[in-house]
Amino acid sequence: MEITLELPEELATRLRPHQAHLPHILELGLSAMQASPQNGFAEVDEALRLLEGSPSPQEVLALHPSPVLQSRISYLLEKNRNEGLSETEEWEWKRYEYLEHMVCLAKAKAHSKLQAS
Repeated sequence: MEITLELPEELATRLRPHQAHLPHILELGLSAMQASPQNGFAEVDEALRLLEGSPSPQEVLALHPSPVLQSRISYLLEKNRNEGLSETEEWEWKRYEYLEHMVCLAKAKAHSKLQAS
């Protein structure tokens, strides 16, 4: 697909040396926009901040994805099944996998603490 854009001269000057990489630059920019709090990353940040503190076992066990984050995860799963993920989406997916792993470890530890008490 060919797209023609009108850009401010200053931006066009900065982009000229990177013409061959414009599709990747645009994809990264779109991913950064999707990483806004409206797209689930506020919840990811919130979960990580909770885990780095000293949460109670009950707080850890209560962690779950927000509807926005769950929707994004479901979208990525479906897209991966049907057509595959872009490089940027694959990177996003790996971050979600890592977060899930960390939450699972924290929940297992919280469950053990509750059973021990």
